[in-house]
Amino acid sequence: MQRSKESPDAEALVAFACDLADLAAPLSLDYFRTPLDVERKADLSPVTQADRAVEAAMRRRIAETFPAHGIYGEEHGNANLDSAHVWVLDPIDGTKSFVTGMPTFGTLIAHLEDGAPTVGIISIPPTAERWVGHAGTVTRFGGKRCRTSGCRRLRDANVYTTSPDTFDEHGLAVFEQVTAGAAMRRFGGDCYSYGLLASGHVDAVIEMNLQPYDYLALVPVIEGAGGVITDWEGEPLGLGSDGHVVAAATAALHADILGIVGQA
Repeated sequence: MQRSKESPDAEALVAFACDLADLAAPLSLDYFRTPLDVERKADLSPVTQADRAVEAAMRRRIAETFPAHGIYGEEHGNANLDSAHVWVLDPIDGTKSFVTGMPTFGTLIAHLEDGAPTVGIISIPPTAERWVGHAGTVTRFGGKRCRTSGCRRLRDANVYTTSPDTFDEHGLAVFEQVTAGAAMRRFGGDCYSYGLLASGHVDAVIEMNLQPYDYLALVPVIEGAGGVITDWEGEPLGLGSDGHVVAAATAALHADILGIVGQA
């Protein structure tokens, strides 16, 4: 039986997610390194007209193509979240980088089916880099398969977080304990760090206070490259997760980090 437009097959979903990324990239670059009106949201995080314009464009495309699908967006709210198909959008992940001219911001696009992330896109407009993940298949970077580093031991690992400012007091203590045993720790990157993890350059990322639009697109990308990504309890990430994220190149490294997190 032929699937309806509202129940697209896997290849159609991946292609549509890539179309959304193609739509978003030039829009964000139109605003990049230009004078911006920066506002503060209730959580004091910055938002610009670029964030809103990019998300609005993606939402219009989704509504035109899959009107019954749900949307969970950072800037324009949520709709039809009871749908079996939900798109989760972060138009500009790394707004602080964006407003300060750093070319490490990205657009994150996830598709959830029955609550589970099945498609994930990490798109980095300034560098035209893109990671495409689809549950059950390999992750592709620039159209070619990519793999995590295979690092198994924390003492050999390069560990990233976006900023120490995102942690509360306990979370920062956990991060300090984890990275005290690592080969290297670095800051910055936002979603770019996870793409670099999928390509084998970064070995682990640990963060907290993330929102679903910050992490759900990462799941198919990391898992399809051979890595592991969960919350700090080792549970799968979903819309109801608490925003604590650990991503690692291998199950062994992930377990090594969680062992420290659980004792902190």
